[in-house]
Amino acid sequence: MKLLLKLQKLKLLWTLKPPNRTFHGHPRLLSSDVYSQYESIRQGKQEIPKYFNFASDVLDKWSEIEKAGKRPSNPAFWWVNGEGEEVKWSFEELGFLSRKVANVLTKECGLQKGDRLILILPRIPEWWLVKVACMRAGIVIIPGTSQLSAKDILYRLQASKAACIVTTDKLAPAVDSVASQCQLLKTKLMVSKGSREGWLNFTELYQNQSADHSCIKTRIQDPMMIFFTSGTTGSPKMTQHSQGSLGFRPLLSERYWLDLTPSQMIWNTADTGWILTSIASFFDPWVFGSCVFIHNLPQTDSEVILNTLCRFPIDALVGAPTLFRMLVQNDLSKYKFLSLKYCISGGEPLNPEVMEQWKSYTGLDIHEVYGQTEMGVICSISKGMKIKPGSMGKAAPLYDVQIIDKNANILPPGQQGEIAIRSKPIRPLGFFSEYLDNPKKTAESERGDFYVTGDRGTMDEEGYFQFIGRDDDIIISSGYRIGPFEVESALIEHPAVVETAVVSSPDPLRGEVVKAFVVLSPTFPSTDLKSLTRDLQDHVKKTTAPYKYPRKVEFVKELPKTVTGKIKRNELRDKEWGRI
Repeated sequence: MKLLLKLQKLKLLWTLKPPNRTFHGHPRLLSSDVYSQYESIRQGKQEIPKYFNFASDVLDKWSEIEKAGKRPSNPAFWWVNGEGEEVKWSFEELGFLSRKVANVLTKECGLQKGDRLILILPRIPEWWLVKVACMRAGIVIIPGTSQLSAKDILYRLQASKAACIVTTDKLAPAVDSVASQCQLLKTKLMVSKGSREGWLNFTELYQNQSADHSCIKTRIQDPMMIFFTSGTTGSPKMTQHSQGSLGFRPLLSERYWLDLTPSQMIWNTADTGWILTSIASFFDPWVFGSCVFIHNLPQTDSEVILNTLCRFPIDALVGAPTLFRMLVQNDLSKYKFLSLKYCISGGEPLNPEVMEQWKSYTGLDIHEVYGQTEMGVICSISKGMKIKPGSMGKAAPLYDVQIIDKNANILPPGQQGEIAIRSKPIRPLGFFSEYLDNPKKTAESERGDFYVTGDRGTMDEEGYFQFIGRDDDIIISSGYRIGPFEVESALIEHPAVVETAVVSSPDPLRGEVVKAFVVLSPTFPSTDLKSLTRDLQDHVKKTTAPYKYPRKVEFVKELPKTVTGKIKRNELRDKEWGRI
């Protein structure tokens, strides 16, 4: 029976399922740990708090437990770059350093609670420091991948009205090329050993700052992060999350996809711009007091990853299916993992044959998770659950996941429909707040009593979900969500292109890749199509984030269209995937 927890004055009800899983992982933690302190709320004996801040209510609590000698000596954060550099922080050190950064943001940059900060950094320790510091100061974090172009950065600065940007010297020129068009941008912080005119040096400022900072009081529904997520039409949408949806949810969600202890370590290889890194390398492991391991990984190198697993005591590995597809192409018999026990794949479906190959070499299962920027983890195969090849598991706690038809009717097991999560009359904790400044898109995301994911799937008699494909045109390649509109907009700027349509195309390594169908201008010479293909690919890489470029290009005389002139991308996609 579901327990309803009423959050006073917020006029929100959130569902909480009673514990109904048997976890076959590690023993229950100490009764004094942070996760256990919320057991009464999970059991419905206590209301969800009105105020919550992940920095003070989780990270600082672990620091206190650490000081009391009730947490293992395992670091909270462990970073390496593969070139001999290494950073290890305890929760106490993380708190000390992040308070200094919070003072940089508030005193040196003049930022206040509610201001927005764009954070574009690779996998370096400063990303974690700035993120914690923003939470302490009540500043809203907007992460972005380091592959963003100047055009991408301009759009994000203007759309978000960000007051500050933090990035590296590599991206600083791109920011400077568009900064004059961003009147609300007050401060530019650069993480670099050098200096640049118009930029504050992050490292110098925070090293000289005081660590005396009081964490600001935030309500559980206060905005905490904004993610730009691609859509099938138009520019990326701003998906806003609150202190509750990202920070408090893992405290209530049992050990549904992670089952870690303070003595264990997790390594997630995702890019810092995506929500998976916020979940798997920040919120969820730190709820359990576990160590977050990070390798700088300038490039995804399978040998580097395998050697890292052999050298460091990593218990859990999280990555996109592309990661595991790459790893099984190596001679895995040459590698002996030091501590690896738990492997998790998410972002797109993983081929059953890759799962079989991985297990035959390593003896380890790969547990699939399914989620979205708007929801976090929606389905998962937890430890102890039966693994069904091709299945992404059962609904995560707090979510009532169903397969529905176009009229929002729940479909019976085995019948294909749209994957949806019940959002009315009770909006679950974990849901995004809204698509910022876009009430139309927010409203369109719901149908009847459900939030519709845009994915098609089925559910079997045991409650396991299987992903069928996107209901729209989003391309998910190597875990990256790519909207066709962004690629088409870049291609159409090239003088050779008169019209184009972008769809997904099957790929044995990446699952799917971007393919562009291109209609050439009659005035453009088309004798050397191979050279033109490379030229178009390079053009897209320079115009937008490089990961979006079309790995496949096909030149056509015309594109299929409806009677109203709309391009029939579904027809092109079906042809690519062999459905026609």
